[in-house]
Amino acid sequence: MAEMASIAPTAGGQYHWVSEFAPETFQKPLSFIVGWSCCLGWIAGIPACAQILAGLVQGMVILVYPDADVLRLWQTALMIFAVLVLAFAFNLYLAKYLPLAEGVVLVLHVVGFLAFLIVMWAITDHVDAKKVFTEFEDGGGWGNMGLSVLVGIGSPLWFFIGPDAGAHMSEELKDASLNLPRAMMWSMFFNGIMGILTLITFCFCIPDVSKVIDTPTEQPVLQVIYNITGSYAAACVLGSVLAVLTFFGTVTNIAAASRQTWAFARDHGFPFSKRIMKVHSRKQQPLNALYLCAVVSFVLAAINFGSYVAFDAIISVSNAALIFSYLISVTCLRVKRLRNGHIPPHRWSLGRFGGVINDIAIAFLLLSFVLSFFPETPLNGDPEWAQDFNWSIIMFIGTCFLALVYYWWGGRQKYVPPVRLVKND
Repeated sequence: MAEMASIAPTAGGQYHWVSEFAPETFQKPLSFIVGWSCCLGWIAGIPACAQILAGLVQGMVILVYPDADVLRLWQTALMIFAVLVLAFAFNLYLAKYLPLAEGVVLVLHVVGFLAFLIVMWAITDHVDAKKVFTEFEDGGGWGNMGLSVLVGIGSPLWFFIGPDAGAHMSEELKDASLNLPRAMMWSMFFNGIMGILTLITFCFCIPDVSKVIDTPTEQPVLQVIYNITGSYAAACVLGSVLAVLTFFGTVTNIAAASRQTWAFARDHGFPFSKRIMKVHSRKQQPLNALYLCAVVSFVLAAINFGSYVAFDAIISVSNAALIFSYLISVTCLRVKRLRNGHIPPHRWSLGRFGGVINDIAIAFLLLSFVLSFFPETPLNGDPEWAQDFNWSIIMFIGTCFLALVYYWWGGRQKYVPPVRLVKND
């Protein structure tokens, strides 16, 4: 994806790349579907991030005040609303300070990472290394350790998803064809290393996984910190670091989602695209796209008033929709390579290993896409299967169906695939 971002650094991201690299017959319909999928993934990710922050705040309250009644559905929904209001307000009124804020948050990210490691390395009695690296638990009850591991990949993958965020801001970057792919690669590299170190460290600090998972705070990370320090203050301080990082993650998600929505509207991919694509003359921001993201985010968050199952499906569909957009993008580039088609010159390249890397990426993304629709535990004729079923597949198929209906109803006459504009230029 970094290579494609170097070839075409545009706010459209995946749907632009698909329109450029797909076989000519499929350029228009495929890029249209990918555009809808990418918008779905980014917009659904906004309330998902807000829910994580709301859960952290509620978890800290329960940790300090065990008898507090703050975990009802309506309370969680209102917390999510509060987070969304603050995050959208930041994008609306303080967007020019976003680069500065991200620099400060980067420092907090590194300092917080070191603080977590130091606390967990220095204070706790560690679990034996043999248990950490050789003992496995089928917590999902799948009856097969390999399948259980694969099904569980969705949660950690969600925290690494979104490397295309920078692409959707690329038209506001300097020297984007080089700086953007570098940022995409280095961020994944360093965060990957930090994630692995944190994961291993946590495993050494959890003697009984089931007790941590069943914590009344519903936030295992807070329970682990409290267990090893015995200090409410330490758990809340480190929890607050996570909360701040999550808040600015929500802010960044909104920025990427609004730019993605604006770019797709600019190419007339939505109904009422002319309104959505407008850029505020003074703020130089796509405010109508931002407002649309806000409305959809609040509607999705309101689902939490009635059912946590339905809201959890929103988190899953965010994963699935973005993975789908990555899968189609990389596949189109690979097909272009196999056909020896013309790939425009670019400043950041995978070189002679590009084809092999594309193949590995396609295999991983295809597997991840399928697994993103799996339930956490097997249904096995459970009479309450509806609570365990992963409804994200219905949401994803429903969105694709609506996109196709609009495409055939009139969207195909209005939608202009970016490759056509590139050829005209």
